[in-house]
Amino acid sequence: MAEIPLGHTKEDIKVREKLIKDFYANWIAKHPDKMVWNKGLNEYIHIKFPSINETYEKASRSYESTLAVFQLTEILENATLLSTKPAKRNTRNQRQFEVLLMMQYNNIKLTVGRQRSNQELVQYCITVPK
Repeated sequence: MAEIPLGHTKEDIKVREKLIKDFYANWIAKHPDKMVWNKGLNEYIHIKFPSINETYEKASRSYESTLAVFQLTEILENATLLSTKPAKRNTRNQRQFEVLLMMQYNNIKLTVGRQRSNQELVQYCITVPK
């Protein structure tokens, strides 16, 4: 794996975005069903396009969040529910969800959405709060 830049320049963010996208591509190749069983929720959390899109846009902003993404399987399996909130219906990225679950694994924040159409849980974003 390439070195993760520590800075906040546009170039650093672009490198981190590419690392995250490449990681997801490799992860999906190893997990063709694109889902992981969460022990606390007793449900599968799925990885879909919004998972990759929202995560690379947000997590690439910091070194710590980028590093957290590389623990994807462990986070999906072990994150615990902190709270829920309604999804924003007028926000493009959240429109497909009826509710967002705020979860945590160690110091990593995992946001999961429950899809309106089929009730599946979908990983929405992974970040490390400052």
